[in-house]
Amino acid sequence: MNNLKHRLSNLAGKTSREMKPAIKKSIMAAVTVAALSFGAGNAALAADSDLTTMYHVYVNNKFVGTVTDKAQVEQLVEDKLASVEKEYEDLDVELGLDVSFVPEQVFSSAANANTSEVLEVLKDELTVQAEASALVINEKPIAYVKDQEAANEVLKTLMLQYITEEELAEVESRKESPNLLLPEVKENETRILDAYFTQEVSHSEEKVDPEKVLSVEEAVQLLKKGTLEEKKYQVQEGDVLGSIANSHNLTLAELLSLNEGLTEDVVLKPGQELNVTFLKPFVEVVVDRQVYAEEEVAYQKEVIKDDSMFKGDTKTKQEGQVGMKGVTSTLTEQNGRVTKKEVIKEAILKEPVKEIIVKGTKVVPSRGDGTFVWPTNGGYISSRQGYRWNRMHKGIDIARPSNYTIKAADNGKVIYAGNKGDGYGNKIIIDHQNGYRTMYAHLASISVSVGQSVSRGSKIGVMGRTGNSTGIHLHFEVFQNGRNIDPLSKVNR
Repeated sequence: MNNLKHRLSNLAGKTSREMKPAIKKSIMAAVTVAALSFGAGNAALAADSDLTTMYHVYVNNKFVGTVTDKAQVEQLVEDKLASVEKEYEDLDVELGLDVSFVPEQVFSSAANANTSEVLEVLKDELTVQAEASALVINEKPIAYVKDQEAANEVLKTLMLQYITEEELAEVESRKESPNLLLPEVKENETRILDAYFTQEVSHSEEKVDPEKVLSVEEAVQLLKKGTLEEKKYQVQEGDVLGSIANSHNLTLAELLSLNEGLTEDVVLKPGQELNVTFLKPFVEVVVDRQVYAEEEVAYQKEVIKDDSMFKGDTKTKQEGQVGMKGVTSTLTEQNGRVTKKEVIKEAILKEPVKEIIVKGTKVVPSRGDGTFVWPTNGGYISSRQGYRWNRMHKGIDIARPSNYTIKAADNGKVIYAGNKGDGYGNKIIIDHQNGYRTMYAHLASISVSVGQSVSRGSKIGVMGRTGNSTGIHLHFEVFQNGRNIDPLSKVNR
C-alpha cells in the first residue's frame, strides 16, 4: 500500500510539471487507481489490447466530467488567464478555483467522455482573483486597490485635500519628536498641530474579483463621499417631496439640501430629476491648527439725558472707536469645516473709545419727537402710496376703522384746518416742528383750529368722504423737510 501511495504521488507531480508556465495557479493532478482483477486469460487480453488514458475533471474537488485530452482544459484555463491579464494588466491575477485531473486507463475512452460539456461548465465556473490591498474601517473592507503602495497613496491623497504637502511633512516630523516645544504663533500666522482621520484605517492583503479593484482616485472618492455614483430620481406623476424622500431613506430636510433651489412648496413636474444620494463619508480628515489673528473690540455706548434739548433731538458728544486685540486660538476642522474654536490667549492692542450720545428730554406740547402713532382706530390700507390712475397718489388711504375718530400722529401745531377746494375736502395739516408735517384729508368734520397745539393720539376730526372721494376713508400724507415720503416708513400700527 505504501508503495502504491508513492507511485501516485510521483504521477501527480509529473502531471503538474507538464502544465504550461503561463497558468499562475496550478491545475492539480491526482490519480485514482481502480482495482482491476485480471485472470490469466484476461491478463493476456489486456496485454494485447490498446489501453488509452482518459481524465476525470474536478473543480474544487467536485466532479464535472470526463475528457480524453486534458490539454483542451489547460488551454481554456490559459486563455481565461491571458484575457484577464490583458484587461487588468497592472494587477497580479490568478485562478479563483482549483482544477484537477484523475487519470484512468481504459480500453475505450470515447463512450465515456463528455469533453464539450466539461468545457462549457468550466467556461461558466472559471473565475480569476487579483492580489489586492483592502482599506479596512471598523474591521470591514471598504475599498480595494492594487497594492499597499496604492493604499498609502489613497490616504495621503485624501489628507492632502485639506492640508498642504508642507503641513503633512510637518505633522509627520512632529510625531517623531512629540516633546519638541513650539514657539508662539505670530501675527497673521497659522500653524498646523495635527492631522488625522475620524476612523482608524488599516490594510489587509486579500484576493478579490479584479472588477472590485479601484484606482487611487476612485478609492479617494469612495472614502470621501461614501459612494462612487450619485443617484438621480426622475419625478413621476403624483409624486410629492415627502414620498420621494421616504422611498430613498432621506428626511425631507436632507432631500431639500441635496437639490439647490428646491423648497417645500415647489410644484414637481413629471420628468424632473432630483438628486437622492445623501453623501455619508466613510472617513473624514480632522485638522487641528493654532491661529493668531487681530480682532476688533466693540466700543460701548453711553446715553446722557439733557433736559435743555428737545425730546427727539440727539447729538454726539464723543465718537466711538473700535479697539483691537490679538487672539491666539486653536481650531479644529473636519473636512474643511470648523467644528471647534478655543481661545487660549488674548491681549488688548488698542483700547476702544466709548461713544457718548446726548439725548434731549425736554417736552413741548407743540413739538413732536418723530415717533408717529396710527392716525385712526384700526382699519386697513385700501390704497398705498404710488402711481394710481396715471397720477401719483402721495399718501395712503385708510378705511373701515372701528370708529371714525381721526388722531394726531405726533405732537405739533395745527397750521391748516379747512377746505381749499383742491379735491382733498376738509383737511388738517400739522407741523410737528422737528422737520415733519402730516396731512389728514376727506374729513367729515374738523375738531381743531389753526395755531392750536395738539398731542400725539388726540382727536383732531372725524373721518368722512368730502372732496374727491369714492367712500369714507382717511387720506394721510407725511412730509420730511418739505419732501413727501411714504407714511408707512414712519407710522406704527
